Amino acid sequence: MPNPKRRFSKTRTASRRSTKKAGIPTITVDAITGTTHLRHRAYKVGEDLYYNGRLVVSGDATE
Repeated sequence: MPNPKRRFSKTRTASRRSTKKAGIPTITVDAITGTTHLRHRAYKVGEDLYYNGRLVVSGDATE
């Protein structure tokens, strides 16, 4: 199986990696609470925890 005779240069490696960058996260406004949050993540409003527009954990249940 062929093997390279030497490593790739730092410039070649950096130019290959230069196209890989993080995208802009999508922010959504909840219709029920009106808060902005990241999509597909749970978010807090006061002491309550919401996910997908539904109350998951109430603030009173943590006691």
